[in-house]
Amino acid sequence: MLRRTLVTTGAAMLSLAGLGLPAAADMAPEITKPVTISFYSYNLATAGQKNEATMEMLNTFMEQNPLITVEPIGAPSNEILSRVQADIVAGQQPDVAQLVFRDLIYAAHDLGAEPLEDLAGDELSEHAQGMVEKGLDLGKVDGKTYGLAYTFSTPVMFINDDIFRAAGLDPTHPPRTWAEVKEAGMAIQQKTDYYGFFPGAFGPIDGTFVYQSIVMSNGGMVRDGNTLTFADGDAADAVAMLRDLRDSGAYADIDVASHMDTFAAGKLGMFLFTSAVQNSFSAAADGKFEISVTQMPSFGDKPTAPTNSGSALFILSKDPVKQRAAWELMKFLTSKYAYTQITSKIGYLPLRLDIVDDPEYLKPWVDAHPLIRPNLEQLTRLTPNVAFAGPNYRQVENMMKDAATEAVLGDGDPYEVLRAAQDQAQKLMPSD
Repeated sequence: MLRRTLVTTGAAMLSLAGLGLPAAADMAPEITKPVTISFYSYNLATAGQKNEATMEMLNTFMEQNPLITVEPIGAPSNEILSRVQADIVAGQQPDVAQLVFRDLIYAAHDLGAEPLEDLAGDELSEHAQGMVEKGLDLGKVDGKTYGLAYTFSTPVMFINDDIFRAAGLDPTHPPRTWAEVKEAGMAIQQKTDYYGFFPGAFGPIDGTFVYQSIVMSNGGMVRDGNTLTFADGDAADAVAMLRDLRDSGAYADIDVASHMDTFAAGKLGMFLFTSAVQNSFSAAADGKFEISVTQMPSFGDKPTAPTNSGSALFILSKDPVKQRAAWELMKFLTSKYAYTQITSKIGYLPLRLDIVDDPEYLKPWVDAHPLIRPNLEQLTRLTPNVAFAGPNYRQVENMMKDAATEAVLGDGDPYEVLRAAQDQAQKLMPSD
């Protein structure tokens, strides 16, 4: 039974309480007459290749499925949930939505997303053959798949090779540990006019997956069930490590809103962020400076735990025929063909690794763009980005992010800053 709650988005508050979504019926076995479905996607709201590659895939899908028309609806990633909620309130039931992973539990418990095991049955297991198991786990809640992982990536370290050489460093042997990042960042700060290191964990562009990757790579967690733990033990120690980088001068003293622009301008030596920006960085660096990519740093000998950025696809339709059309679209958008387009034209990871070395699909592109390799290698240690439960899940996440930012960039004791925020945020968590 669906629960109805109040969700705080930060941008707007929208109540779905009391709206009684229609109950789902069995999905139709096939499409026998023309049907139109809506597809809410934040890639469609992004100018350039993300929009163009997504539209190309939708047009190809409609050519291959002439009875199905897809109505594309674009909204930025930080607004897509509000758009879906608003249309439900207005009586315009969305059919398929691309939502970020932080909305996973809310989509499963409160938004009416359909569990694919119940909807598609054996078709799900058949379609999932050959897909990365850890990638499929990203979209599960209570053991069922509500979101089919679609576009996602892990944090990788972008290196400006020219800055490394100017600082007397060897870019072919990039830092492997946080201690080596500190050493390299201080060398850049002391010997050049450039900045050393910056993590894309803070600022207006969502970097929670970077922050959680660092915390989990040190053995920490941001929550245990409904108990917050981001101020505890190894989690707090990971943030304190970043504070030490900042106090040492290895951490770039730049506006948190300008980290991508600073690296693209060739002024930052090391930048930890999603590989989804790799294509834009390569274009920005072309003819100006050399870049390379390596895996995220580790805490000594501890294995890293790279978490995911990105999104999953959710079926929200309650109409049996539209559910069939939505499922066919979802399968198409996670096919070998689609991941070839998504990886080569957008920059996200393929969920089907057998296409990486297949000449029919991704091999020619991977051979020409080896910077994708570190991101592919991190898939073996992929760790789900933890979403929060309850009606205040976004407010809790924002309080955690703000505390981590203050702990690293502020003047107070990082442990005390995190503890105070955790105590306050815990009051907004479900009581089990």
